[in-house]
Formats: sequence, C-alpha cells, structure tokens
Amino acid sequence: MTPPASRSVRLTGWGRYAPSQVLTNADLERMVDTSDDWIVSRTGIRERRVAAAHESTASMGAVAGLRAIHTAGLRPDDIDVIILGTLTPDYWMPSTAALVKEAIGNTRASAFDVMAACSGFVYGYATATAYIQAGLAKHVLVIGSELLTRFLDFTDRGTCILFGDGAGAVVLSASEEPTSPVGIELTTEPQGAYMIWLPAGGSVAPPSTETIAKGQHKIRMEGRETYRFATRTLASTALAAVGKAGWTQDDVDLIVPHQANVRIIEAVAKGLDLPMERIYVNLDRYGNTSAASVPIALAEAVNEGRVKVGDRIVFVAFGAGFTSGAVALEWTADPARGRDADDAIRPESVHVRPPVDWDSVDPIPAALAEVLARPLPVDLDLSDVVPDEPAPAQPEPAAQPVSR
Repeated sequence: MTPPASRSVRLTGWGRYAPSQVLTNADLERMVDTSDDWIVSRTGIRERRVAAAHESTASMGAVAGLRAIHTAGLRPDDIDVIILGTLTPDYWMPSTAALVKEAIGNTRASAFDVMAACSGFVYGYATATAYIQAGLAKHVLVIGSELLTRFLDFTDRGTCILFGDGAGAVVLSASEEPTSPVGIELTTEPQGAYMIWLPAGGSVAPPSTETIAKGQHKIRMEGRETYRFATRTLASTALAAVGKAGWTQDDVDLIVPHQANVRIIEAVAKGLDLPMERIYVNLDRYGNTSAASVPIALAEAVNEGRVKVGDRIVFVAFGAGFTSGAVALEWTADPARGRDADDAIRPESVHVRPPVDWDSVDPIPAALAEVLARPLPVDLDLSDVVPDEPAPAQPEPAAQPVSR
C-alpha cells in the first residue's frame, strides 16, 4: 500500500436506498391523535418510508453500499474495511456490518458497527478517514442504515411521527493526488444521554416479560430540550469543522444537515448567516432516518445536481448520547457517476443470509469448512481445543426399599 505520508482521502462513491412503502401524515392521522397540518408546521415532515417485512438494516445497508461501490467504479472485493453506523442492528451479535460484507460479495474486508445514534455515519466517516491516512486501508465503505419503525410506539404521537427507514453509503479512497484539507469535528455530551433513549434490551435491563409489557423497547425522547441542544450543537460543530478546513462559513457552497426537524435546520442556517438555498433538505420525504439521514441526503443532493467538482461541502449530524459530528470537504468526484446506481443495483438482487436454526446455532456451512481446511503457516493442533459435549446430569440415587 502507498505510505501514509503521500496519501489524501477522497470521497469516490455514494449511494442510497429507501424502501418503497410510504407512510404519510394522513396515514398517521388514522393511527394516533395528530394531523398533517400539525406535523408539517412543527417538523416539516410529510411522509416517511417503512421497510417491508423481508427487509432489515443489513439488507438496506447492502443495497446502499453496492450502489456506492458501483459509483466509485470498484468491485466489492476492492473494499478493505466496512464500517456501518446504526442504532437498529439486525442482531446484538454478529455485527450488521458482517452480514453486509457477505451480502455484497466481499471476501476480504474487516467489518464492524459504530453506534453513535444519528451521528453514527459521521463517526464512521471519521474512522474511515483515519484508517486510510494511517495506511491501513485503501478503500473503505461507510454505511448508515436504520430500521427505526420497528422500535416506535405508535401510540406516542411525540415520536412515531418523526422517524423512518432507509440507508445511505459512501466509499472513501486513498489518493496520491493532493486534496484540500478536510475538517472533522466530533463531540459527545453525556449529560443528555437519557433524553433520547431506548430503556430496555441491553445489559442493564435485558428483555423480559416486564420490559415488554412496559413498552421499554421503544424509543423515548424529551423533545423540547433535545431540539434546543441539537440546534446549538449542529451550528457549533459545523463551524468547528469549517474552521479546521481553513474556511469561513461564507466559503461553504452546501450544507447537508441531519434531517430531524425543519425548524432546527432553519435555525442553524440563520445562525450561520446562510440562505436556505445553500442547505439541502429532504426530510419532508423521509423523516428522521438517524444514521442514514446524512448519507441519503448527500447522495440525493449530488445526484440532483446540487454539487459540482470544487464545491465546498459540509455535512453535520446530531444524535442520542448527545453526540454530534461534522465533516467539511472539497468535492472531487464527477457528480454524474452516481445517477445510474439505482438501476444498476436492484434491491431484489441483494440477499442477507438468514440463520438455518433460530433456536440454537447453525451447523458449519460448507464455505466455512473449506476455510478451516486451508493450510496455515504454523502447525496447530486443533484436536484438543474443541469442547466435549456437556456431561449428563448425575442421576439421583435410586430410592432404597423401606424395610418393615
């Protein structure tokens, strides 16, 4: 690989996936005490997408990832690292990134998840940048994928109106061509950790009949103060990234913010003294898709012609934790490259392998058996490392007859 000192990092591919099923505000009016006028005036959201029963965080992430790889002009096996930001993994283990690796047909990448809520994609982007700058990878796939609608309480009108499902992805690649400095800023304020949270399902409150009965596996949020803090943090984090890139806010051509609430976005634009024409907004069609929000919006902005080579772009997110992250970069890729990705990569052609046995563990697959049969550079004796079957419980002593 190229020595790190001569490397720059370039965004070379982008892609996104949105499920076909649409949940409109009119649909929600029939489910909960709310109205289209109220939702639009308070949030800017008109509809959101809902994953089909056969779809998952991994399957959506795989489609978006393959589209980003296609746009970059690469093959799946060119990817060295897969980083997936999500708060709705398919399972607590294995990682959702591992399932994506298999689904896209990659045989060589390392793969892991990042959990920073709505900031997860930006945190993943920063991690990918570090991998490339350190010389540990040449091409990194960064995905944000969320299936939030399965974690919503559809009797809670304060949260069920906000969230939707989807996935977005980018490919970052090492380059020997010089690139303008990239500004990256990440923050965390744990004092707000319990203002957006999912109470049960972790080690503090494992799933139980009681946690299910109390609805503790659904998202809870204190909206008013969270929105105030988000507005403040989005603006300050974006400014910090802009400063690290050596710019002022007047140099920015387009900001792609986390798509949570149009009032937040408008307040951030006003605070940065930027017209809304320089802010990309698509939350009216998707709602808040958490870690998928920024990469979906970024891909759409580029494909819609809002970005050209040489433009200075900022994307910024805020999420539970309270986390925030921003990246300021100069766009270098041909925007036209991504416009056929949706047709080139069809969702019905991408499959995530399900388990064979839902009640226990799978038998060893043939492909894994082949890996185990390969010779190693060292001689290892594997005969004594396999655990024996559990010993049967000792039978209780037979009862002795009672003499009379």
